[in-house]
Amino acid sequence: MSGHSKWATIKHKKGAADAARGKLFAKLIRQVEVAAREGGGDPDMNPTLRTMFQKARDSSVPIDTIERAIKRGTGDLEGVIYESITYEGYAPGGVAVLVDVLTDNRNRTGAEIRNLFTKLGGSMAEPGAVAWQFERKGTLLADRSAEEDELMLMALDAGAEDLADDGEAWRITTPPTELHAVRTALEEGGVTVASSELTMVPTATIEIDSVEAAKKVLRMMEALDDNDDVQDVYANFDISDALLEGIDA
Repeated sequence: MSGHSKWATIKHKKGAADAARGKLFAKLIRQVEVAAREGGGDPDMNPTLRTMFQKARDSSVPIDTIERAIKRGTGDLEGVIYESITYEGYAPGGVAVLVDVLTDNRNRTGAEIRNLFTKLGGSMAEPGAVAWQFERKGTLLADRSAEEDELMLMALDAGAEDLADDGEAWRITTPPTELHAVRTALEEGGVTVASSELTMVPTATIEIDSVEAAKKVLRMMEALDDNDDVQDVYANFDISDALLEGIDA
């Protein structure tokens, strides 16, 4: 599973629990609002907003809720001003971690993130100490009913870089600028795309080889992801499916 964030795969397999759906919606709406504020409210002219709009729709956020978020972002409706910050650090075992947040209170959020790292056996790092180990990419999850060779050809022709078996889906990697074009080409070709998003992909991964070590890393990832201001968490660990099954058991 090297070459992409294993945490993204784990979250996808776990699915969005009903209790967490409200929190997920709130995070996606915040991302839409900030994208509209920074680049305008027209998805056709604002690629980031287009991506965030699609990401919200993939998670079943109602269209009218998304549209209100866009209006708050453009100033047509009153809204909160959020600041985008990326924190860097290490989880147990030296696993590199990036934490993207959108916050209306930098001091509060910074203290909360630092406390989570410290409490769960990790450490914060200076800006730039971790980020160089990741690359910005687009990723799509396509239905497994699609034939691999045909899907690969279709995706590469549209600008994709790679296709990999992600268990329950095909994972397609693209340059950030080609994400929308690849999704459009696949859907026009009859392929069902479950999700698409911009993400940070590790250039190399750290193999976690014990259940106890895996539990420590996943405990931190889950705690960070559960913070209301945290939008995305990326890490460079790799945990085998067999080891994950042992944790679940």
